[in-house]
Amino acid sequence: MAYVKPEDIVESMLQAGAKKANLPVKQLLIRGFLSGAFLGYATTLAILAATQTGWGITGALVFPVGFVMIILLGLELATGNFALIPIAVKDRRTSIHRLAVNWSWVLIGNLLGSVTYAYLYCIVATKMGAIDPATIPALQRTITIAETKTLEYAKLGLDGTITAFVSAMLCNWMVTLGAVMAFTSTTTIGKIMAMWLPIMTFFGLGYEHAIVNMFVIPAGMWLGAPISFADWWLWNGIPVIAGNLTGGMIFTGFMLYWSHHQQTNPLK
Repeated sequence: MAYVKPEDIVESMLQAGAKKANLPVKQLLIRGFLSGAFLGYATTLAILAATQTGWGITGALVFPVGFVMIILLGLELATGNFALIPIAVKDRRTSIHRLAVNWSWVLIGNLLGSVTYAYLYCIVATKMGAIDPATIPALQRTITIAETKTLEYAKLGLDGTITAFVSAMLCNWMVTLGAVMAFTSTTTIGKIMAMWLPIMTFFGLGYEHAIVNMFVIPAGMWLGAPISFADWWLWNGIPVIAGNLTGGMIFTGFMLYWSHHQQTNPLK
């Protein structure tokens, strides 16, 4: 049968968390780089689709293509690992040290991939700066999104930081659920359909995803948004990573672990 029971899903989560935690740094960087770039591709596609149709939900319908590529190719996305590795630590299948190594290097890889794609995208979209981004609706939309994710929070001060953090928690609840839903089926089409639903949900609701923002904010900056490096990290980067970590680890990782985990680890 294609469907996998919840108890087996949690076991797959634990095995995946342990496997990811023990990958060498080179693999974490390469796989993280590719994940960041693929989410950049998906974000530009979603922005273009929403701009061309005039319906924001259209972007949400197409955005999951990037996430599907990441999961099916076994790549590394920090936001997904925020749910999988902590429970593997709790189940004594890996260590806190390996968790820290994974999260640190995967975040660096995700950042490098996202920023690299953002730079290359801006070169093509503006024809090496020959075209004013304000004349292209999709590029102007990118600038507006980047400003909303930074300068609008800055105007609210502490309230903006809290808003970004909570939005990031809600985001990664769905993103990590997308990663887990891939374990609910043994067929490729089943995995794709299961993953699509929560990823479409988070993007359609406009919640904050750290790796998506590692593309869209630098892209907005290169396209002319008046955002500083400090604006990026103070008002979005740091609180959003913290919120993604909290939401993914607690609401998906540990809640499913506590709900369906069977004490089958022979090391216990």
